[in-house]
Amino acid sequence: MVSALLRTIAGAAVVVSVAAPAHAADLSPATVAAFDRYVQATEARINSEVLGAEQFLWPQTLPPAERDARLAALRSGTLLIEKLETRQQGRPIDIPGGLVHHWLGVAFLPGVSIDRAIALLQDYDRHASIYAPRVARSVLRSHEGDTYRFHLRFFMKKVITVVVDSENTAEFTKPAGDRAFSRIVSTRMAEVDDPGTPSEREKPVGHDSGYLWRLNSYWRFFERDGGTYLQCESVSLTRRIPVGLGWLVGPFVTSLPRESLEFTLDTTRRALSAR
Repeated sequence: MVSALLRTIAGAAVVVSVAAPAHAADLSPATVAAFDRYVQATEARINSEVLGAEQFLWPQTLPPAERDARLAALRSGTLLIEKLETRQQGRPIDIPGGLVHHWLGVAFLPGVSIDRAIALLQDYDRHASIYAPRVARSVLRSHEGDTYRFHLRFFMKKVITVVVDSENTAEFTKPAGDRAFSRIVSTRMAEVDDPGTPSEREKPVGHDSGYLWRLNSYWRFFERDGGTYLQCESVSLTRRIPVGLGWLVGPFVTSLPRESLEFTLDTTRRALSAR
């Protein structure tokens, strides 16, 4: 009887813990400044790589034997996913009050032209249908030349469910007929309470659960070998994992960034193959 009662109490405690939100987190100016330094150093490296075709893709930067093996694996249908870290003078860039999640993924799209791949990425009004359920809403705000401004609502579920509204700016550049790249930066991110209900509301920006404060993505398109190589490098900012809540917050701030990148690349590949 006592053991059964203890099991019931323990089970109730777990339910209450899952239902209750994690402790609120505040995005401080120091965290933003450190993330901006990380992005600046990352973009300096990216800008030097996209100037030429010889090291345009991450696998091309590897020793010849490994390069050829990775490219062959991509052409056979394998997704390449790698964790990255930008350092300054060989040392990690400290992010006080936050965590940076830096991932890179590459896919090969056989029989797909570079223009078709770019056109799908630029079709922001359809992203909610293409990338459902992770994108729950998508609206193109404006389009001027190679610059796009758009809204995305992210739906994230990992132990708990989190919905984030974001405003974003994308800039596309095509330095040559066989390659192009884009820089997509979140300009505003707000966590949403009670999404899809009459009581839906945004939490104050930067004063929320801290599951996604910033998201930058850098895409590269390279038409070669009878198709197009698609590379995406994502850099996101979240809260740190609070003591005692690792089981609840941990899945969001550790595994979800990688899983989201893998989902995005695989979904893009399948959508273009279906066409």
